[in-house]
Amino acid sequence: MPRIYLDNAATSFPKPPQVARAVFDFMTQGGCNINRGGYQTAYDTEEQVFDTRQLLCDLFDGPDCKNVIFTKNVTESLNLLIKGFLHPGDHVLVSAMEHNAVMRPLVQMTGHGVEFSRIPCRADGSLCIEQMEGMIRPNTRAVILTHASNVCGTVMPIRQVGEICRRRGLRFFVDAAQTAGVLPISMTGDFIDAVAFTGHKGLLGPQGTGGLVLAEGLEQELDPLLSGGTGSLSHTEEIPAFLPDRFEPGTLNLPGILGLRQGLLWLGEQPEGAVLAHELALTGRFLQGLAPLEAAGLVRLAGKRDLEGRTGVVALQTPGREMAQVAYRLDSEFGIQTRVGLHCAPSAHKSLGTWPEGTIRFSFGAFSTEADVDAALAALEVILHGA
Repeated sequence: MPRIYLDNAATSFPKPPQVARAVFDFMTQGGCNINRGGYQTAYDTEEQVFDTRQLLCDLFDGPDCKNVIFTKNVTESLNLLIKGFLHPGDHVLVSAMEHNAVMRPLVQMTGHGVEFSRIPCRADGSLCIEQMEGMIRPNTRAVILTHASNVCGTVMPIRQVGEICRRRGLRFFVDAAQTAGVLPISMTGDFIDAVAFTGHKGLLGPQGTGGLVLAEGLEQELDPLLSGGTGSLSHTEEIPAFLPDRFEPGTLNLPGILGLRQGLLWLGEQPEGAVLAHELALTGRFLQGLAPLEAAGLVRLAGKRDLEGRTGVVALQTPGREMAQVAYRLDSEFGIQTRVGLHCAPSAHKSLGTWPEGTIRFSFGAFSTEADVDAALAALEVILHGA
């Protein structure tokens, strides 16, 4: 039975072949550390890491490649921002669609005197931006916002939010886990102070890669989450003040970063907007095929029903049928791999009206095909009509 992978919102698969080759080549032919080895292999590897920083800086329209900080994933990046930036008495605004990568660190920080408020979202996941300014307090320091929901794919108006933040003197942090490599993001044009990204989704890199891109000067407002050896300023026990070393202690995931570089290079070879157009075309095909099932009351869609302001993520419920069982049958009988449950975003499900049951999530990627979509629709037809 062929495997049909429709869980790209969790991690993209497959990757461009050169991603795996780069990881393998480094593990078998490189195997060194940068900033520590005084030999040509280390210098060559450092040059590739520098190039990866530059590719990421260009992708996000960042200020300088030194402002690209590597982490293990977007969760670590968001923890670095939230715990490094906020102090007792501070207040933060978030949306009601945030992932637990934002919410759990924030809730943890409430035990240290930090407060947060949720900007309401509509039943399709869109932000009630008209309510935002009225929620700003004298002690509000930042807005933290997902660029797109991991549950239903609804895209947030980051430029409009960024404009409000700039006008009101607030820092603006964007969680780009679901959009990096798919939707355009400009730190300059969208008034963003920090972009948190992961490497293993739309950027098509390996797991264990991610990072931050910081606006100039923000590093002085962030306390490092971790500290240790960097290979620089080895004569002192103080944390380096300069980037990227201030936030990159220890050994970097060099195999992963070199794999990520190849994912970025592959994306750079595609026509502008091509990946998004491909994913939305598949999403439209899927939504069209779901319409008869929805009309018959066999599925209930969560989120937007059109292609405006969304990514290639579709979430649905199956009234009268246990969703976990439907997802199990999709996989075991048809080879279709999805995600079922609450997707680490309970607040989003409350906004969408899918709490506490959750949804089955179908998420299309750069290498998904029309045949994948048609197979998923045919399988749902069989399962939901009781065969």
